[in-house]
Amino acid sequence: MTEHYYSKKPHTDSSPKTWKAELRNQTYTFTSDTNVFSKNRIDFGSRLLIECFAEPSVQGDFLDLGCGYGPIGISLAGSFPKRDVVLADVNERAIRLAEENAKENSLSNVAVVNSDRFSGLKKRTFAAIITNPPIRAGKDIVHGMFEDAEKALVKNGELWVVIQKKQGAPSAQKKINELFGNVTVVAREKGYYILRARKV
Repeated sequence: MTEHYYSKKPHTDSSPKTWKAELRNQTYTFTSDTNVFSKNRIDFGSRLLIECFAEPSVQGDFLDLGCGYGPIGISLAGSFPKRDVVLADVNERAIRLAEENAKENSLSNVAVVNSDRFSGLKKRTFAAIITNPPIRAGKDIVHGMFEDAEKALVKNGELWVVIQKKQGAPSAQKKINELFGNVTVVAREKGYYILRARKV
């Protein structure tokens, strides 16, 4: 069976790689590995999402949904130290890396949760849910994540999504608008869309 970055238990031999990256004017150290999304660097879409994100006005925690090794959630935890940031992923190797990366960057406001979408986050609510969704898992999974996110946001909470035009940005934009009644294209760059919706 082919393994993906959204596989629960990757069996491919580990081959970690560590590098430094500047995000939101702070320097972080990250380690990634085989069968984890974007092993060798921070992918362009995640970086764009990180730099575009703006703190919502409502109080509450942030969720990095499908966190991988953790660059989105970790950099936002560093930028917003008064917010608790939950990093969630189904991939056990990614979860271990996210925990290690949070410790490596000395962040105390990060919690890492093993969760298949929202299965490990029941009854939790968030002020912001940020995701670079697993496009290869299929449209039904990705749109299901948007549906679950809408339910898990507090009033005036925000969903932030990065998605490529060629990988379904127009249909994602339509789906999010159906769920929230609003969606804003915050940025468009190199075929990537940053979408934001507010729960009203």
